[in-house]
Amino acid sequence: MAAVTKQQPHIVVVTFAAHGHLNPSLHFSERLLLLGCRVTLVTTVSGHSLLANKKSSLPDGLSIATFSDGYDIPGSHQKSKDDENKQWVQMNTRGAEFLNELIATNSDEGTPICCLVYTLLLTWVADVARDNNLPSVLLWIQPATVFDIYYYLANGYEEAFEKCRNPSFRLELPGIPVSFTNDELPSFASPCNPHPLLRQAMIEQVKVLTRDDGNSKVLVNTFNELEAKAINALDVKFEMIGVGPLIPSTLVNRAQYSIANVNNRVLGINTAQEDKKKDCILTWLDTQVMSSIIYVSFGTMAVISRKQKEEIGKALLCNNRPFLWVIRKDEHGKEAELEEERKEMVRWREDIETKATVVGGKIVEWCSQVDVLSHEAIGCFVTHCGWNSTLEGMCLGVPLVAFPQFSDQTTNAKLVEDMWKIGVRVVVGQEKRIASDESEEEVTISTVVEGDEIRRCLDLVMGEGQVREQIRKNANKWKQLAMDALREGGSSQSNLQAFVNEVYQ
Repeated sequence: MAAVTKQQPHIVVVTFAAHGHLNPSLHFSERLLLLGCRVTLVTTVSGHSLLANKKSSLPDGLSIATFSDGYDIPGSHQKSKDDENKQWVQMNTRGAEFLNELIATNSDEGTPICCLVYTLLLTWVADVARDNNLPSVLLWIQPATVFDIYYYLANGYEEAFEKCRNPSFRLELPGIPVSFTNDELPSFASPCNPHPLLRQAMIEQVKVLTRDDGNSKVLVNTFNELEAKAINALDVKFEMIGVGPLIPSTLVNRAQYSIANVNNRVLGINTAQEDKKKDCILTWLDTQVMSSIIYVSFGTMAVISRKQKEEIGKALLCNNRPFLWVIRKDEHGKEAELEEERKEMVRWREDIETKATVVGGKIVEWCSQVDVLSHEAIGCFVTHCGWNSTLEGMCLGVPLVAFPQFSDQTTNAKLVEDMWKIGVRVVVGQEKRIASDESEEEVTISTVVEGDEIRRCLDLVMGEGQVREQIRKNANKWKQLAMDALREGGSSQSNLQAFVNEVYQ
């Protein structure tokens, strides 16, 4: 591998304070460090609190700098009575002030910053870079296909997106090999999206890239072989570059990996207490039959309704296969506003845990996902299709049952089933109702996936039919291609090396 021969290039990575942003930012930072860069990771105080208990597993040499956005306690954004717009403005203002000071301080100390990299929703970083005559680069932590969709929404295709209000309309976009119904679009791109502030933020995320006279770059958490058409779909001046999958380095075969001296650990946001829980879960998995366990997890943000949990539980208990189901403790408080409702949730959980033991299932509040997915006992992964989880499942060759909730997850689920064919999607049930004039029948889409539908998907990926065999074959194919992209001379590793060389010419 070509080493960086000049003074260490100093790259700052600014990340949004959420697990889904922090994890790929950490993995990206580690790869930069191992290419000889000096790296400072910038996030809010609340974001840093998610890292505070895992110092021993942070990449060696990584510096962390934090600023206060006024909501320093994790979860205080949601609890605050301030409106969303005020929160955004406050974060942007305080973040920009801090970053300007960081740039000046490092310049005075002889460690000048040569590039600012930022994740979604942080367009103010590009403004700071411009004011300081520094290059800025967007680290897009979702698929390239999703970026393309937002680009078209922001550049002349608004009327086409509006047609998606018709549930039978399929949206076709230049360069993208699949079409989309409204339910397959990223939720913030949907004309039915109830979050106009986030929709506008995503549009602004794209438009800011056109302000730099074509000098902008977008580093995408994907790889050429996975999304070649999406990476090259746009007729734009800025460049999209695949540098993924941004996954823990221990998931990559050491014999193939292009970076030497990779620490023998999984980079993730785990506390010491969670490490003990991890060991207990892995010990339990060691007693299970190969490829027999259904692993169910919906990430760190999605709140699954009581009704939906009941349907999932019904499917798992009737499936006659052992399972590992993660139900976060914080979901009880988020879903139930009244004390009696919270007590009822606790009673339901105790009941489902008792029933789970009868069929060989296990319910936990947390697990180390990459360690679980790496275990040979796992047969499939029921996932919300967050992009990090999707890539982890793909890179470990685990068949997926796509159970999307919001944001890019709906599009990721479509790609999983229709493009990469490494899993199946659940179908949300339909409820019929009569229109108010009683002259025509309308169909209302339910928000709950029924237990029978979940069982259907589980049988497809865990059964003995041709669908299962083809999914497993495809899963192994994409696993190998992902590893190839990260090895010496692989597409993503070469792209990242070229980026580092260019930044510090």
